[in-house]
Amino acid sequence: MTTPFKTIGLIGKPSHEGAALTLQRLYTFLQALGYAVLVESRVGAQIDSIDNSALTELVELGRLCDLAIVVGGDGNMLGAARVLARFDVAVIGVNRGNLGFLTDLSPDGFEASLEAVLRGEFISESRFLLEVEVYRHAELKSANSAVNEAVLHADKVAHMIEFEAFIDDEFVFSQRSDGLIVSTPTGSTAYSLSGGGPILTPELNAMALVPMFPHTLSSRPLVVDADKQVRLKLSLSNTDSLQVSCDSHVVLAVLPGDEVVIKKADKKLRLIHPKSYSYYNVLRQKLNWGSRLY
Repeated sequence: MTTPFKTIGLIGKPSHEGAALTLQRLYTFLQALGYAVLVESRVGAQIDSIDNSALTELVELGRLCDLAIVVGGDGNMLGAARVLARFDVAVIGVNRGNLGFLTDLSPDGFEASLEAVLRGEFISESRFLLEVEVYRHAELKSANSAVNEAVLHADKVAHMIEFEAFIDDEFVFSQRSDGLIVSTPTGSTAYSLSGGGPILTPELNAMALVPMFPHTLSSRPLVVDADKQVRLKLSLSNTDSLQVSCDSHVVLAVLPGDEVVIKKADKKLRLIHPKSYSYYNVLRQKLNWGSRLY
C-alpha cells in the first residue's frame, strides 16, 4: 500500500473499557497492514495484548510518529493535541466520548475509513492554539497552551471579579463579571458556545472574547484578529485568588494585580479527516440542526 505514513501512534482514554477494546483492534489492524505501531504507555500498559516494546511516552510518540490516532472524547484529543502540536504529526480521532466535535471515526467499523486515510485519501487542516502567560510585576510566572480556550475566572463558583482588557496594548473595556472566555475557532463550539459566544469556522484567523455573566446589559462577545495580543489586567480590588484554565485541563494561578497575556501560539495542530468530512455536517449532527421544524 502506498501511504504517507510509516509509524503510527495510538493514544487512548485511560481506564475506559470501550477505549481499550478499540485500541486493541487498532493495534492488531495496523500491525496486520505492516505499520510500525507505538502506543502511549499510560493506556498501553493496561492492555495485555500490546507488546511492552511498543509502549512509549506521549512526547516521544509525537517525535517518532507520522500519524497519531486518539481514541476517546474531545477532552482526550485536547490533552494530546497540546503536546502533539509541537511536532509535525498528523492527528485523527476515534470517538469514544460524548459530542466528539474533534473525533471523526466511529469505533464501530472504523477500518474502511481509516484504510482510505492511510492510502492518502484525507482532508488536512491546521488549527492554531493559544499561548497563555501570567505576569506578576512584569515577570513571567507561568505559561501553558490551549486548543479550545483560555478562561479567566475566580476559584469560587459564581464569584464576581474585576479586570481590564487590552488588545495590542489598546484599552478595550473594563468589566465586573464571573470571568472571560478567550476562544479559538476550534473552541467556539465548546465552552464559548455554552456562554453565548459565536461559532467560528475553523479556517478563520480569529479569537472570540466572551464575557461570563457580566454585571451590565451592554457587554457582548467580541471577535478579534488572532494575530492580536489580548492582555487582561486584574484589578487590585479583587480579594480572592483567581485562575486561568486552559481547555479545563491546566490551571494557572493568578493574583490580584497580575496580567494575563493570551496570543496565538507559533505551533499548530495538524488535524486530518476522512474525505467525507464536512464541518457543517458535524454542526448539523452535534447541534441537532438537521431536525425538521414542523
